[in-house]
Amino acid sequence: MKTRTLIIIAAVLLIGCKNKAEKADAFGNFEATEVIVSAETTGRILQFDPVEGTKIDSGAKIALIDTTIFHLQKAEIDAGMKSVRTRISSVNAQNDILNQQIANLNINITRIAKMMKDDAATQKQSDDLTGQVAVIQKQIDANNTQRASVAAELSVYDAKKATLGEQISRSNVKSPLKGTVIEKYSEAGEITAAGKPLVKIADLSIMKLKVYVSGAQLGSIKIGQQCTVRTDNGKKGYNSFPGIISYISEKAEFTPKIIQTKEERVTLVYAVNIDARNDGTMKSGMPGEAKF
Repeated sequence: MKTRTLIIIAAVLLIGCKNKAEKADAFGNFEATEVIVSAETTGRILQFDPVEGTKIDSGAKIALIDTTIFHLQKAEIDAGMKSVRTRISSVNAQNDILNQQIANLNINITRIAKMMKDDAATQKQSDDLTGQVAVIQKQIDANNTQRASVAAELSVYDAKKATLGEQISRSNVKSPLKGTVIEKYSEAGEITAAGKPLVKIADLSIMKLKVYVSGAQLGSIKIGQQCTVRTDNGKKGYNSFPGIISYISEKAEFTPKIIQTKEERVTLVYAVNIDARNDGTMKSGMPGEAKF
């Protein structure tokens, strides 16, 4: 009888130690990095390929928004730029003529200077030619000012054209990350607007388990520390995964309402994020626990 009692006591102690060993250090829920991709231009959606639940690569095309208006505006700007360049060519041609006139006058000025040595020409003739050169030079300066103004106008066209090019580029909506299409908000053929959500994409390859620890536990953990993340597997079993602590809050906060009992919700705790590679079993919002 005594031996039987000792066996029962030993079994109870063994079960107690096992339960204590299996007890988690912190509890929380899994979160995924989610991005809502929105339209950046307004227009009709011509192409919209994503399918909910499928994976998508970073930079892959999500949607094509109608760019007809942008291309028409760009053609209008190209026509305006062509007209401006014609005006610049006209100014350059005028300057070429004026420079040739100055060259001809300088030849005559040289001749007059030689003739004046032989008293075959007067100072007035030389002054008249020099005056004509000065007038023509002022005309060239005025033309150059006009050309600078036209060139500035051309720069404005260039800026507008670059803006339209950027809008055309942004009409091709691309995925900012590699992940899974979680939800679609639009379909091909619909009219969208800048800022209107199109799809939600989540990176499910790495899940974050957000747990809360007490001040007493804070001293035993640090960023970069390895730990174990567990999810439920049946009534009593667990799925275990290696995890790494990626974030520890520097400020204490009250335990969220979703955690534990009303009495425990007034306890000050610290938020901790644990990164774990997902094998497909972890879902966003799923409860989990951590052992440090």
